Amino acid sequence: MRTNLVLELQDVPGQLVGVLDPIGALGANIVTIIHQRDVKTERGTIPVEITLEGDQETLDRVLNKLDELNIHIRAVDGIMLKEKIITLLLGKIIDRDVKDTMDKINQLEGVRVADLELKISENDQDSSAKIIVEAEYGNRDLFMDKINEIADFKGFQVISEV
Repeated sequence: MRTNLVLELQDVPGQLVGVLDPIGALGANIVTIIHQRDVKTERGTIPVEITLEGDQETLDRVLNKLDELNIHIRAVDGIMLKEKIITLLLGKIIDRDVKDTMDKINQLEGVRVADLELKISENDQDSSAKIIVEAEYGNRDLFMDKINEIADFKGFQVISEV
């Protein structure tokens, strides 16, 4: 059985070897590798396409190991995986309608709120929201534009991961 992966690696020495070693150690055969350092993703990483061969159990172990190693898998067999984006909102989150904020985010195509945590300060004036969004690749900028638009309108401060 074969599977095609698209990984995103940092452009630093040793990253590719760090991926290939565990693949071989788990018993999967590497059929092809396409690694072009001059091609970058929107996040500045290098996409690496790898075709692997092995039985389903071996391929599952490889995917689990790559996940354990925090190696970003962008696509499996041509199916784009979603990325998680964590954003914090600070301000009068509860007073300014949390549901409306979530609805506006969920209206974006390819973006959905996967998790929300609210914290209320002791003085009940300010609050914070940790929003975890699942977005299809290529929709990060769309989400960031929307969350900043919402924050400007509602007077929130936005803290986003880099």
